[in-house]
Amino acid sequence: MCLILFSFDLHPEYQYIVAGNRDEFYERPTQSLDFWKDEPLILAGRDLEGGGTWLGVTKTLKFAAITNYRAPLTVNENAPSRGNLVRNFLAGAVSPETYLEHVRKTGHKYNGFNLLIGNKDQLWYYSNQGGKIQQISSGFYGLSNHFLDTPWPKVKKSKSSLKMIFDKKKIDIEAVFEILSNRHYPPEDQLPDTGVDPSWERILSPIFIRSNVYGTRSSSILLIKKTGQTTFIERTFSTIKDGGVHQNTRTFNFSGTPFPD
Repeated sequence: MCLILFSFDLHPEYQYIVAGNRDEFYERPTQSLDFWKDEPLILAGRDLEGGGTWLGVTKTLKFAAITNYRAPLTVNENAPSRGNLVRNFLAGAVSPETYLEHVRKTGHKYNGFNLLIGNKDQLWYYSNQGGKIQQISSGFYGLSNHFLDTPWPKVKKSKSSLKMIFDKKKIDIEAVFEILSNRHYPPEDQLPDTGVDPSWERILSPIFIRSNVYGTRSSSILLIKKTGQTTFIERTFSTIKDGGVHQNTRTFNFSGTPFPD
């Protein structure tokens, strides 16, 4: 994913409220949100090229999500797929902290990433560009292609807009999707300098990205109540012949049961 906004242990009813956009090259093959045949406990979309995922949850209420850390000058084209860092945690049987200790030892093999993993009671963050494993306390956070809560324009704008929705007792799903679909470009002088060409810095700056070859492929909303009741909604986007965008929404509901690590 390239933008994740999340509330953890802050809402009186929801342990997790997660909203985010996955940005990717249009040609990269992808499977829409579903339970995986080879890992029946995992509910996630799937990158059919690398085999992993960008955001997922399990029936045992394990959660994981990843964003790329934008550092084009250090990209290794032969590095393993970062999506498997999400998959391996969701499919594994170790605690979030133990898993991140392992990732810290092997994370140098991957291109830059930010990894969020947790269960019903804990949430943890690690970036292989920062090196510190951090337990997330109760709060509302934003993550794009730099460190947690780096105040990029898209992070600031989406956090400001979503906070009012996340604070309400009932979450307005369509209002969240509307914010995730915002294509507003911030002023040039507010754009980050991450090493890509300035024209691409601008293309990548909105909450919802569109270009000829790369853009927002899907928007996701994940709600996990303190009772374990879970709702996962994915809205995918595809360009049609007349230049318009077709969207498809998939919704899954289940009652999760925590399993001790």
